[in-house]
Amino acid sequence: MQDQNNSTKTEAAYQLLRRDILTTRLMPGAPLKLSALRGQYGVGWTPLREALSRLEAERLVTAISNRGFAVAPVSRAELEDLARARMVVEMPLFLESIEKGGREWEDTVVTAHYRLSRCKTAVDDPSDAAVDQWDESHEAFHAALLSAATSNWLLRFRSTIADQLRRHHRFLGLAPTLRAAAGLKHGYGEAMDALREAIAIEHHTAIMEAALDRDVERAKALMTAHIGYTLHVYVHSEDSAANNYTARAGSLKAISG
Repeated sequence: MQDQNNSTKTEAAYQLLRRDILTTRLMPGAPLKLSALRGQYGVGWTPLREALSRLEAERLVTAISNRGFAVAPVSRAELEDLARARMVVEMPLFLESIEKGGREWEDTVVTAHYRLSRCKTAVDDPSDAAVDQWDESHEAFHAALLSAATSNWLLRFRSTIADQLRRHHRFLGLAPTLRAAAGLKHGYGEAMDALREAIAIEHHTAIMEAALDRDVERAKALMTAHIGYTLHVYVHSEDSAANNYTARAGSLKAISG
C-alpha cells in the first residue's frame, strides 16, 4: 500500500512539473530547488526526486553536478535541430496516414480541425488559458493527421519532438513577440506578422484539405512549410530584438557624443 501511495505521488509530481515545463511556467534554464518545489506542489522529497529523474530521461530537465536539477535550456541551434528531426520523423507518418487512412481517420482529422478553429489565437488573446487551449488543440490536430500511421516507435519519437518544440515555440517565439507587442516596441511588426501567419487556421485548413484529397505532393509541400513556421517566428523575433538593441546603442552613442 505504501509503495502504491508513493507511486501515485510520484506520478502527480511528474505530471505537474511536466505541464509547467512544457508551458514554460517553469522557465528554460531555471534551477529546480527541491525545497521550493515541495512548497509549490505539495509533495515530498522522494516523489520529487523520482519525478525529476523521469523528466531528465525525457531531456526536459538537466542534472547539474553538486547543484541539483534545472529546467533544460532552449536555443536556436536546438530549435533548428528539432525542425529537422520533425521533418525526418513526422513526414513518413503523415504520408502513411494519407495512404492508409479511412473514414474514421477522416472524421478524426475534421473534428480536430474544427476544435482548433474554435480556439482564440495568442494574437487575439495572449492569456495563459487561451494559449494553453490553442496549444492542446493544435497538438491534437497534428496527432489526428498522423493517427492512421502504424509505427509505434516513430509516433513515440514524434511525441518527444513535439513536446520540445512546444516549449521552444513558447519561449523563443511566442512570449517575446507578445511582450514586445504589448509594449508597442518599435521593430516588432514583422515578428507579429510572422506569428500571426504561423498560427493562422488557414494553413491548417489547407493541410487538412490536401490530406483528405489524398494529394500527396501538395500535402508534403504544405507540411514542409508549416514545420518551418516556428523557426520563422523566432528569427523575426530575434532580428527585431537585435535591431532594437542596435537602435538603443546608437541613441546612447549620440547622446554621449
